[in-house]
Amino acid sequence: MQRYIIRRVAQGLLAVVVISVVVFALARVSGDPTLVLLPDEASEEQIANTRAEWGLDKPLHVQYWVWVNRLARGDLGNSFKWAGTPASELIIERLPATLQLSLFALLISGLIALPIGVLVAVKKDSGWDYAGKIFAILGQSAPSFAIGLILMWIFAVQLDLLPTSGRGGLSHMILPGFTLGYYNVAAVMRLTRSSMLDVLDSEYVKLARIKGVPEWKVIWKHTFRNALIVPLTYFGLIGAVLLTGSVVTETVFAWPGLGQLVIEAIIARDFTVVQGVVLLFAFIYIGMNILVDILYAYVDPRIRYA
Repeated sequence: MQRYIIRRVAQGLLAVVVISVVVFALARVSGDPTLVLLPDEASEEQIANTRAEWGLDKPLHVQYWVWVNRLARGDLGNSFKWAGTPASELIIERLPATLQLSLFALLISGLIALPIGVLVAVKKDSGWDYAGKIFAILGQSAPSFAIGLILMWIFAVQLDLLPTSGRGGLSHMILPGFTLGYYNVAAVMRLTRSSMLDVLDSEYVKLARIKGVPEWKVIWKHTFRNALIVPLTYFGLIGAVLLTGSVVTETVFAWPGLGQLVIEAIIARDFTVVQGVVLLFAFIYIGMNILVDILYAYVDPRIRYA
């Protein structure tokens, strides 16, 4: 078991290294940040001095090595756009907003997907089954920004029930939370449906029905509780997906989280902030995958030898 954990952690660290190289290279494709930092009338000397001040005059491999050395000491570098503010401070400042929205979206996904999954399993091959599948697949097929804009137009503009943007109370979280969580409804619903069908076909459920146990108790007490194991294991991965996939939703609803921060940094060609946020997302996503793999290995010993 120890060898399996070490191997998975090593694979995760290798993935982070590869991601760091890719992000470092792609962040510089957008152009020279000094062209955004300095006014249009800046002289060649001013541009050269600014590039030297920020270390942008060095070869790319030297810049990468300097960045990695700082990263090993916990220093993500200073922001170009935000007047030299450490990137770590900006990330820490925006992280709570992203966590709040992601957890609310996770709650939305569960509240929608689990009941629908139970319903379509109990009503297999009926109109409810097909309607539930269509509702769930729409969330996975439609772009999140389109869903967000449609919801904003209906509930904020036409009905004037919810705010269009910003961070505040529960009313501010409903539209972006639903937009972010709706994408994962289809996956959770299908897992719940298949798990429910497996449990419904088990012998102890048939015995409960023969003994005259009320149908609602058979469904929610005997079947649902046992069928919940598979969807719950998937929720760990969904949490990471929601956290790392909030960029578009936060931009649409002007939610002041990491997603909006990285978009602002990309526009300003702020390499340090972009690299810091993407690396954080990579750590979270890979870390959740490793954790789920380890939990699976504890549950099923065959996995660790695969």
